[in-house]
Amino acid sequence: MSYRWALAGLSLSMVLSSLGTSVANVALPSLAATFDAPFQIVQWVVLAYVLTVTCSVVAVGWLGDAIGRRRLLIGGLVLFTGASALCGMAPTLEALIAGRALQGLGGAVLLSLSMAFVGDIAPKARFGAAIGLLGTMSAVGTSIGPSLGGVLIDAFGWRAIFLINLPLGAAALLLTIARLPPDKSRDGVERPTFDFAGIAVMALSLGAYALAMTLGRGDFGVLNAGLLAAAAIGLVAFLRIEARASSPLIGRDLFHDPILRAGFVCSLLVSTVLFSTLIVGPFHLARVFDLSPAAIGAIVAAGPIAAAFVGVPAGRLADRFGAGAVSLVGLIGIGFGCVMIVTIPAAWGPFGYLAAMIVTTVSYAAFQNANNAHVMQGVDPRKRGIVSGLINLSRNLGQVTGAAAMGALFAYASGPVDVLSAAAEAVDFGTRATFGAATLLIGTAIFFAARKATLQR
Repeated sequence: MSYRWALAGLSLSMVLSSLGTSVANVALPSLAATFDAPFQIVQWVVLAYVLTVTCSVVAVGWLGDAIGRRRLLIGGLVLFTGASALCGMAPTLEALIAGRALQGLGGAVLLSLSMAFVGDIAPKARFGAAIGLLGTMSAVGTSIGPSLGGVLIDAFGWRAIFLINLPLGAAALLLTIARLPPDKSRDGVERPTFDFAGIAVMALSLGAYALAMTLGRGDFGVLNAGLLAAAAIGLVAFLRIEARASSPLIGRDLFHDPILRAGFVCSLLVSTVLFSTLIVGPFHLARVFDLSPAAIGAIVAAGPIAAAFVGVPAGRLADRFGAGAVSLVGLIGIGFGCVMIVTIPAAWGPFGYLAAMIVTTVSYAAFQNANNAHVMQGVDPRKRGIVSGLINLSRNLGQVTGAAAMGALFAYASGPVDVLSAAAEAVDFGTRATFGAATLLIGTAIFFAARKATLQR
């Protein structure tokens, strides 16, 4: 029973972190009207959270390994809940953006350490199922965020989407304090030196990359190119710093771990493809099939809802047949779904697109949970936080890359006219071209996963 309550606390933490990502998007029009601000400013309510999570998720994973995951997770819940209160009471847009940045730091702790804790509480025979449950709860938080936000805004105003986190955060905090095992004593164990230089350079590099991918709303200009160049320079500098550091943020053994490398690459590629469906799908459904916003929302939500039922069964299959094999099967399913989008005739209507999306997202749920389990199994318990942070980082980088790069490919392939006014045939071609490229990305991921499936630690 203690294991189940502890897992419930971790699951609620995952819901909170994913809600933080998805719930605020629907509030942007209300915020723009309330604060009389343009979109370029209001979008920072979303960007502040996403950028902070992306820049800090690896560092907080390392910090949890260094000082104790339980105490840091408790601190993350306090920070996330407190920052949610600040957001809900923010008197100005600037204060709201600052609160969202603090909330993102707390969200990074929840995201990274919840998965890292599974190895401490779950029996070995249930490890995959526990990872699958956390993946399911993350998907639930992401999928219900927009609809929950819309209901709360209509009933109570935009502040309610942040204040709802107070009772949820309090419940997660109580479960964490009462049910998670205490941190192991570190008496006689030398604590690693805090890698300030590595953490700072990594955060700046990731921030530059994320900004390059998100600023401009699809227009790639000089600023974006400069930020990408800064990110590349920062990556080179980070690798040199880590090679010389006495206590590096990412140890040399992790750089050379083939399972971790393959898991990171596969997660990055798959997240790029899956997040692009959220960008391309609504335009395709609106322009090609002339659907109403309500119908588009129902079709877009159908995939994540179906995927939410797959997480735990996929984890159990990973426990029984091996996580590497299940993640490979999931990737093949994603590839098949992408091929369906490319080849299914438009005459099949929205139901053909819906079928392809369900195949893709269900397969993604199977892949993600099995891939996470495969990467986390056998990891040195002292390094679970940093490894969890790396896997979550790969997903975040894939999301921002999918939104920018795949979105740009879709716009380019749809013709010189703006997508909103392009002909249905042009948008249909743009969708097929985008998912043709997505199929190639998944093919690359299958290559890495096939090699990873044969490896054991």
